[in-house]
Amino acid sequence: MNVCLIGSGDGWHGERLRAAFARRGASVSAVSPQRLRARVGGRPAVTAGQVALDHADLVLVRSMPAGSLEQIVFRMDVLHVLETLGVRVVNPPRSIERAVDKYLTSKLLEVHGVPTPATVVTESVDEALECVRQWGRVVVKPLFGGQGVGMVRVDDPDVAVRVFRALHLGRYVYYLQEYVEHGTEDIRTFVVGGRVTAAMVRRGTGWKTNVAQGATPVPCAPDPEVITWSVRAARAVGTFYAGVDLLRDAAGRLYVTEVNSIPGWKGLQQTTAVDIAQTLVDALVVRADDRS
Repeated sequence: MNVCLIGSGDGWHGERLRAAFARRGASVSAVSPQRLRARVGGRPAVTAGQVALDHADLVLVRSMPAGSLEQIVFRMDVLHVLETLGVRVVNPPRSIERAVDKYLTSKLLEVHGVPTPATVVTESVDEALECVRQWGRVVVKPLFGGQGVGMVRVDDPDVAVRVFRALHLGRYVYYLQEYVEHGTEDIRTFVVGGRVTAAMVRRGTGWKTNVAQGATPVPCAPDPEVITWSVRAARAVGTFYAGVDLLRDAAGRLYVTEVNSIPGWKGLQQTTAVDIAQTLVDALVVRADDRS
């Protein structure tokens, strides 16, 4: 099996994936998203240095760094082209596009019956302020982004005016969610091929619970409800594997807040004896065997 890993093969995740694929007899080439080269007329159609991506049996996307609109569109175009040429891309480019867009993810969750916080997306300062007046507390998130970066909680109308007008100057869209009181913890599950393979509680010092923001990963045995909503959330966005974030409010109600289509699992691995990289690779190899 010939695998192309889009992203560094030398970091923590890359090393574990390489080792896991090696145990299954697969060869792995790692390429940078910034080095992709495409051509129309002749083959190979997509290369990165000496690696021909359209000759791969599997392209595993582990990194999609920030860039200009043209850079991001081109990289995603390449993934779509590879799929068109019959190469299996994981996660599929359509699911990556869905998951990176918080509004689209939220709507897909609702459409598929997955509980998620009330959300408003608007370009109007007045409509954003109305959400603060209506809900009292709102979480303002970047439409694109992750790891809790750029998220702010607003509960004062005067502060809201300053925050929203500052965002207006940058021509941002307001993605607003009603704040769900959840203390200082949430749940992250790791879904592979329709199964929750690992889960953790993330305990922070404040309302933000991202490990990247300093939260502590704690072992978690997910209950049936957590498992059900995690699997349905991953399916709603179309991912083969995903990191799913869930909150439980003071009344015990569960909400899915995000689906990450390029999830890391370094913190999660500290909480479980399951080899997450090997579990993912084994599932990918089995699925490849089923397709052949």
